[in-house]
Amino acid sequence: MTRIVVTGAAGFIGSNIIAGLNARGLDDIIAVDDLKQGDKFRNLADLKIADYVDADVFYDAFSAGHYGQIEAVFHEGACSDTMETDGKYMMSNNYTLSWNLFQACQKRGARLLYASSAATYGGSETFKEEPAYELPLNVYGYSKLLFDQRMRRECGNDFQRTKAGKTHQVVGFRYFNVYGPREQHKGRMASVAFHQFNQFKSEGRVKLFGEYGGYAGGGQMRDFVFIDDVVAINLWFFDHPSESGIFNLGSGNAQPFNDVASSVVNAMRSLQGETALPLAEIAQQGLIEYVPFPDALRGKYQCYTQADLTRLRAVGCDHRFADVQTGVTQYVKWLATKS
Repeated sequence: MTRIVVTGAAGFIGSNIIAGLNARGLDDIIAVDDLKQGDKFRNLADLKIADYVDADVFYDAFSAGHYGQIEAVFHEGACSDTMETDGKYMMSNNYTLSWNLFQACQKRGARLLYASSAATYGGSETFKEEPAYELPLNVYGYSKLLFDQRMRRECGNDFQRTKAGKTHQVVGFRYFNVYGPREQHKGRMASVAFHQFNQFKSEGRVKLFGEYGGYAGGGQMRDFVFIDDVVAINLWFFDHPSESGIFNLGSGNAQPFNDVASSVVNAMRSLQGETALPLAEIAQQGLIEYVPFPDALRGKYQCYTQADLTRLRAVGCDHRFADVQTGVTQYVKWLATKS
């Protein structure tokens, strides 16, 4: 039986990966997390796992071979708060721990599929997996970039695993703006779609940042990627163990925050039996409120992101991603069933 480890298992992406594995009939899964935030248990309650191990215990025990033969580790555990300013904490969680895990995976013959981030690009206007475009704006982005750089050093810049002894798959996924079910525990770091669902439910309108960075209110553009697509790409690489490298994981299509807002509003209206409205009318009716851009984010905010999928396509992955209107509508319907 294939034994798999998922770190950050009770988190947003980790729990969805377990759900995807379960859908394939795979349940010999060791779930690793830290449940100090107890409500995160809800993300595991409907899933099938073989064991739960606290993060403080797992890493040393895994390195020592305590869990037997592991086929692959999906490493989603990290501090993902882009507003965190404690660099010592961030580097320990996102770099040092990941480096130790990589060494343990190589020692134990396990494949490593890990979470990187589009925050590695930071102030760049080009989103290719190349050092020239990697300009992180915060210590979170740097912690992710440093581990990517270490993997290039250990595995070879092209990740062809040409160095002696480095024979096991290593894949880093540069997640763009992921949204979807099982992110409710993330607080301020949850997606804009999640927050807007709750805003519309409680206030009858949604909120967006106003003008900033040369963009009109709600006009800043991001590559929003639905969680189902993120899981699909993770599992594609799980199915193709010969493919290694650092890959963008976004839809490949930048859309304005206004698209998210109008999708949330219209999905909510549909649930209430009301017809869809164009953005101009949504704004005119006050269903979108544009709020001043916060000073705390000035100079640290990506106004535009769009994943370059050239490298992903080059290895043969032809998965087609949902657009915002499709993904957000599906997500809002899911959220409505949980309210």
